[in-house]
Order: sequence, then structure tokens, then C-alpha cells
Amino acid sequence: MKELQPSASHCFVCGVENRFGLHIRFYDTAPDEVMAEISIPAQYQGYPGIVHGGIIAAMLDEVASRVYFRGEPPRVVVTGKLNVRYRKPVPVETPLRLVGRGVEDKGKICLAKGEVWSMAGELLAEADVTAFEVPMNFLEGYSPVSADDWRIYPEQTELERGEA
Repeated sequence: MKELQPSASHCFVCGVENRFGLHIRFYDTAPDEVMAEISIPAQYQGYPGIVHGGIIAAMLDEVASRVYFRGEPPRVVVTGKLNVRYRKPVPVETPLRLVGRGVEDKGKICLAKGEVWSMAGELLAEADVTAFEVPMNFLEGYSPVSADDWRIYPEQTELERGEA
């Protein structure tokens, strides 16, 4: 099982039209698992050659919460608690694997784990996430977000191909 998950157009982590974003594509790989592969550009480094810790936290937050991002329309959860452990420096411009795993689904409260791995199988960073289910219209009055804003985009957008 490897099924592409929906993305939003301008999300920093997954947004396919956010020219400043990471453009990460997430895939359901098992009933309680999500995976993505990415190489982080040097523009997101903190120390020279090392991915900034805030970028790592954002990736862990996203991959962990996406374990519960399923269904039609997708189930929406927001992070209430993110506990990150940075194990080793995460190098820029190096292929990485992100893995999210469900730990416990208590209905409105969900526990998940996010991990950043090197392609050699080294665990570089991990996070425990507590997320809360919210209705799709939870931002009503603040943002025009709707179920239609989350969809499957073509594998490559004009921006990803450098045509924008």
C-alpha cells in the first residue's frame, strides 16, 4: 500500500504552490503509517550543512499528525503537544525518510510518533505528538479553509518543475 495523501496549496510543509515551502509529498504506507522522502535544500540550514531544528520539528509535526489524516473528507487533527528529540545532526541536501506511526487513537485525542531517518537507516530525530481532532470548519471566521482546499495535486506542479 502506497497511496498519496492530499495536500494543501500553501501549507509550509506540504503546500505544492508555496514557493518558500518544503513541498513534501506524504504517502499512506500501512493502516497506521505514513511516509515521505525528501532532501532538504541548504536554504533551510541552521548551522552550516545542518537542517535547522525548527524545520525538523515542522516535518515531525506534519508526518506524525498525518497518520490520522484519512477518510473523505480527511479527518483533521491539530497538534496540542510536540516533544522532539534531536538525536544526530540532520544534513541538508541529503535524502531523508520521514515516518509517522499511530500510537493510540482515543477518538478526539490521538497519539503518534514521527521520525526522521537517514537512508542508511540511522534515526536522526523523533517526536511524540498529542493531536486533537477538530471539524474541517474549525477555522471558520479566521480562514477560508474548507475540505476542498485539501486535495491530491499532480505529482509535479509548474513550481516544482521550475516553470513558475
